Amino acid sequence: MSKSKIDLPKDSIIVGDCVKSLKSLPEKSVDLIFADPPYNLQLGGDLHRPNNSKVDAVDNDWDQFESIQKYDEFTREWLSAARDVLKDDGAIWVIGSYHNIFRLGYILQDMGFWILNDVIWRKTNPMPNFRGRRFCNAHETMIWAGKTKDSKYTFNYDAMKSMNDDLQMRSDWTLPLCTGAERLKDADGNKAHPTQKPESLLYRVIMSSTKKGDTVLDPFFGTGTTGAVAKKLGRHYIGLERDKTYAAFAKERIEAIDPLADNLIDLKQKRELPRVAFGSLIENGLLKPGAVLTDKKKKHKVTVHADGSVMAQNRIEIVRGSIHKVGAALQDAPSCNGWTYWHYEDGGKQKPIDELRSLYRDNMPKN
Repeated sequence: MSKSKIDLPKDSIIVGDCVKSLKSLPEKSVDLIFADPPYNLQLGGDLHRPNNSKVDAVDNDWDQFESIQKYDEFTREWLSAARDVLKDDGAIWVIGSYHNIFRLGYILQDMGFWILNDVIWRKTNPMPNFRGRRFCNAHETMIWAGKTKDSKYTFNYDAMKSMNDDLQMRSDWTLPLCTGAERLKDADGNKAHPTQKPESLLYRVIMSSTKKGDTVLDPFFGTGTTGAVAKKLGRHYIGLERDKTYAAFAKERIEAIDPLADNLIDLKQKRELPRVAFGSLIENGLLKPGAVLTDKKKKHKVTVHADGSVMAQNRIEIVRGSIHKVGAALQDAPSCNGWTYWHYEDGGKQKPIDELRSLYRDNMPKN
């Protein structure tokens, strides 16, 4: 490692140019990058409402570029440096609008990133199109990409499904803009940052694609939404921000955050839990040979055997095998998750045998 490299400065804000700061960090040291780069909005003059009041649009110098080519050069420079600090199994999220997201996606693919999803953030309260010459621009796009095609990225599928009322989380997220008490203001009551992102957006990003204790890097930190949510969820953060005023707002904001209790955020994906054989339930007395299991609607039933197999009669033959094989055969389906399909009776109520598996896991010896 070069002598100019510093130790990984977890839970800190580095003030300065993002590319130089990125190049000072150890290679392959962060788990996730969330980047909200300049959009290069290319605004032509002031924008006014119908009552002639001026719209508080993004006209800051950090969003100004001489040309699209200069913007592309800037994008390649920071993405290249960001890729160096990302672990091999890490991932990146970048957010943008129609002004820049297609260029970001093109350059990401050029560099070898592997696009996993594009996620549409549909705003419940978008700014109207005051001139009435285009559609109301009501969404932004996020690209989620692994460092390479072979990266073993983190995806907390079960957590996302739980957050979405036990339905698969879709790639279109309907969330409001940052408003009200969450919007940081300066001493004069003006927005501290023109493009402050809502914490709800970063909550989904960080909850979906990191584990507790991971390090999340934001190379365009602004007023620190990424750091605030990372701290709340028990993740480490590194913020890079060239504007001292933004950095000061971020520091004060994050210091006021109380992390959630460990037991509220230490989630395990089902595929990460210890494997349990159906026969283990029988060996340990949680189910007895001869017990009858049914599907939820009681259309099919099977008898449990001492060797961990189950047996049933379908239309033409007796079927015997695993809870999965027999469940699939009775439904004429290619596969079946027997743990959720088959139910046992407990106190007059039907419960999936997956509950018995959870009970067995709870009593397994801890390593």
